[in-house]
Amino acid sequence: MWKSVFHCLLGVMVAAGLGGTVMPPVGSAKTSLESPSPKSPAQAAPVKADYILVEKSKRRLTLLVRGQVLKSYRIALGRNPKGPKIREGDDRTPEGRYVIDYRLRDSDYHLALHISYPNQRDRERARRLGVSPGGDIMIHGIGSAASKVGDLHPLFDWTNGCIAVTDREIEEIWRLTEVGTVVNIVP
Repeated sequence: MWKSVFHCLLGVMVAAGLGGTVMPPVGSAKTSLESPSPKSPAQAAPVKADYILVEKSKRRLTLLVRGQVLKSYRIALGRNPKGPKIREGDDRTPEGRYVIDYRLRDSDYHLALHISYPNQRDRERARRLGVSPGGDIMIHGIGSAASKVGDLHPLFDWTNGCIAVTDREIEEIWRLTEVGTVVNIVP
């Protein structure tokens, strides 16, 4: 009975956008992301995302592997979320194609994945406008900001342009991604 109640509640939470959506475990009959038959479960390499899609208007970050959804998360963005980042200090989250270019374990926001913003297009736009494009855009947890945002984290945009998830979620994203993973941020 409890198992049925749990699955019902989980379904309601996912449908309402209150939790990440989970793909069936690797190895189940429902997933197309199975590894080629490993010799034993202990030798199976963990599935890693090869693409991160950030949909700003939906406040959603999705990890994909070969075009298949691995997991999705609710996110918070920069305090001024509409439109692409133009200049340093505008509190906007950039839009465009980037990669994770390094990982930061010692972050004020628990763990952080640095995004390769600004790209060439961003630098050219800033140069034409005579401004600095800014930088230090990351996917990160809540960390020391917990006292300010706490459980309300996904209900409002509070970063300076970064993409924020919970500490537990950034730990999972950290395990499921590598340096070089493509990050596509769309309006």
